[in-house]
Amino acid sequence: MSAPAILSSEEEQPVSSAPSRRSAVLGGGARLALGLLLPLLLALGWEVAVATGLSSGRLLPPPSRIGAALWTLAASGELWMHVEATLIRVGLGFAFGASAGILAGALTATLPPLRWLVDPSLQALRAVPSLAWVPLFILWFGILETPKVALIAVGVFFPVYIGVAGAIASVDRKLVEVGRIFRLSKAALARRILLPAVLPATLTALRTGLGLGFLFVVAAELMGASEGLGYLLLDGQQFSKPDQILAAIISFAVVGKAADAGLVALTNPLVRWQDTARETL
Repeated sequence: MSAPAILSSEEEQPVSSAPSRRSAVLGGGARLALGLLLPLLLALGWEVAVATGLSSGRLLPPPSRIGAALWTLAASGELWMHVEATLIRVGLGFAFGASAGILAGALTATLPPLRWLVDPSLQALRAVPSLAWVPLFILWFGILETPKVALIAVGVFFPVYIGVAGAIASVDRKLVEVGRIFRLSKAALARRILLPAVLPATLTALRTGLGLGFLFVVAAELMGASEGLGYLLLDGQQFSKPDQILAAIISFAVVGKAADAGLVALTNPLVRWQDTARETL
């Protein structure tokens, strides 16, 4: 038998593990560079179009003017004040809305009578536009922080509720039967079979809810807010400052992406056991 054929797995492992880790790091850098390529090309193209006179740039300023507006807001500290206010509101609304969504989804999915009683009403309320809640919340809670957080919580609640209830309802019946064959208690069945089965879909629902939280915060900050990125948008519209409006939109994009990446980083260890094609697709 030739020498390569009799190499043990222990001798082969150190050779293959280091390149795999290196390729993972390089792959992450390549994905980041590729993700930045499209917005950079669009920004460069628009800058050239305005500089060459193909567009006036009055209603859609070039990136240089938007960057100058961002720098001015950041240097004065105003941008950080608005970002902090928005993040606090989204964080509180996400915490309340996600907690309520997980609880309601779990209860309605596991208790059929409760599902028949509650789910039709929740599905009807899900179709109500976000701005329709604004006058009611102002009437109930005033114009301070409570109605803003409540509106964001409403936006987060529904995707989390739908995701959790759907994940529990779609658990493979054979998995539950295997647990019963091994005589697992209800607590052990939930911990060892149901929880791993519904966790990936639940985490996806949480990401969707967080994204909707950032959508709803704009409507929330129309309710008498004096700070926040939504207020910065409204201020730019009232005083005809398209560079400020676009600076606020870019800030929303960056902050929202950072929050989503943070949520993914925090929850990835919970699904590390999955053997999926996520990295190869």
